[in-house]
Amino acid sequence: MAFGIKRVDVVAWKQKIDQGQIAFLTHYWLDDRFPGCKTVTKVGCNDLRRLSEWGKKYGLKKEWIHHRKDGYSHFDLLGDKQAEILRAEDIKERLLD
Repeated sequence: MAFGIKRVDVVAWKQKIDQGQIAFLTHYWLDDRFPGCKTVTKVGCNDLRRLSEWGKKYGLKKEWIHHRKDGYSHFDLLGDKQAEILRAEDIKERLLD
Protein backbone atom coordinates (compact mmCIF):
# COMPACT_ATOMS: atom_id res chain seq x y z
CA MET A 1 0.00 0.00 0.00
CA ALA A 2 1.40 3.39 -1.02
CA PHE A 3 0.90 6.52 1.05
CA GLY A 4 2.53 9.81 2.00
CA ILE A 5 2.90 10.94 -1.58
CA LYS A 6 1.76 14.22 -3.09
CA ARG A 7 0.09 14.51 -6.47
CA VAL A 8 2.53 17.26 -7.46
CA ASP A 9 5.42 14.83 -6.92
CA VAL A 10 3.79 12.16 -9.10
CA VAL A 11 3.13 14.74 -11.84
CA ALA A 12 6.76 15.93 -11.74
CA TRP A 13 8.01 12.32 -11.91
CA LYS A 14 5.81 11.63 -14.94
CA GLN A 15 6.94 14.83 -16.66
CA LYS A 16 10.59 13.81 -16.30
CA ILE A 17 9.80 10.38 -17.70
CA ASP A 18 7.92 11.97 -20.62
CA GLN A 19 11.05 14.02 -21.36
CA GLY A 20 13.18 10.86 -21.54
CA GLN A 21 14.96 11.48 -18.24
CA ILE A 22 15.74 8.93 -15.54
CA ALA A 23 13.23 9.96 -12.86
CA PHE A 24 13.11 9.07 -9.15
CA LEU A 25 10.05 8.98 -6.90
CA THR A 26 10.24 7.76 -3.30
CA HIS A 27 7.20 7.23 -1.12
CA TYR A 28 6.10 5.32 1.93
CA TRP A 29 4.98 1.80 1.12
CA LEU A 30 4.03 -1.28 3.12
CA ASP A 31 3.80 -4.81 1.79
CA ASP A 32 3.86 -7.97 3.90
CA ARG A 33 6.14 -9.60 1.30
CA PHE A 34 8.90 -7.13 2.24
CA PRO A 35 9.05 -6.85 6.04
CA GLY A 36 11.32 -4.09 7.25
CA CYS A 37 10.89 -1.98 4.11
CA LYS A 38 8.91 1.19 4.71
CA THR A 39 9.65 3.02 1.47
CA VAL A 40 10.04 2.28 -2.22
CA THR A 41 11.76 4.33 -4.91
CA LYS A 42 10.41 4.08 -8.42
CA VAL A 43 13.03 4.81 -11.08
CA GLY A 44 11.43 5.30 -14.47
CA CYS A 45 12.19 6.38 -18.02
CA ASN A 46 10.16 6.16 -21.23
CA ASP A 47 13.26 4.93 -23.08
CA LEU A 48 13.41 1.33 -21.87
CA ARG A 49 16.86 0.75 -23.37
CA ARG A 50 18.18 3.74 -21.41
CA LEU A 51 16.43 2.57 -18.23
CA SER A 52 17.86 -0.92 -18.68
CA GLU A 53 21.39 0.46 -19.20
CA TRP A 54 21.01 2.70 -16.13
CA GLY A 55 19.92 -0.28 -14.03
CA LYS A 56 22.75 -2.47 -15.30
CA LYS A 57 25.35 -0.26 -13.64
CA TYR A 58 23.71 -1.08 -10.29
CA GLY A 59 23.25 -4.79 -10.95
CA LEU A 60 19.56 -4.49 -11.83
CA LYS A 61 18.27 -6.82 -14.52
CA LYS A 62 16.08 -5.53 -17.33
CA GLU A 63 13.65 -8.32 -16.45
CA TRP A 64 12.97 -6.47 -13.20
CA ILE A 65 11.48 -3.45 -14.96
CA HIS A 66 7.80 -3.09 -14.13
CA HIS A 67 6.37 -2.60 -17.63
CA ARG A 68 3.37 -0.28 -17.66
CA LYS A 69 1.03 0.27 -20.60
CA ASP A 70 0.68 3.93 -19.64
CA GLY A 71 4.35 4.56 -20.45
CA TYR A 72 5.60 4.90 -16.88
CA SER A 73 7.67 1.73 -16.70
CA HIS A 74 10.10 1.64 -13.79
CA PHE A 75 12.34 -0.29 -11.44
CA ASP A 76 11.19 -0.61 -7.82
CA LEU A 77 14.05 -0.08 -5.37
CA LEU A 78 13.78 -1.40 -1.81
CA GLY A 79 15.92 -1.78 1.27
CA ASP A 80 19.69 -1.73 1.14
CA LYS A 81 19.79 -1.58 -2.68
CA GLN A 82 17.50 1.45 -2.59
CA ALA A 83 19.77 3.25 -0.12
CA GLU A 84 22.92 2.27 -2.06
CA ILE A 85 21.57 3.60 -5.37
CA LEU A 86 20.16 6.82 -3.92
CA ARG A 87 23.55 7.53 -2.30
CA ALA A 88 25.37 6.80 -5.56
CA GLU A 89 22.98 9.10 -7.45
CA ASP A 90 23.44 11.76 -4.74
CA ILE A 91 19.71 11.88 -4.03
CA LYS A 92 18.91 13.06 -0.53
CA GLU A 93 15.64 11.48 0.52
CA ARG A 94 14.03 12.56 3.76
CA LEU A 95 11.87 9.41 3.84
CA LEU A 96 14.91 7.21 4.36
CA ASP A 97 16.10 8.93 7.54
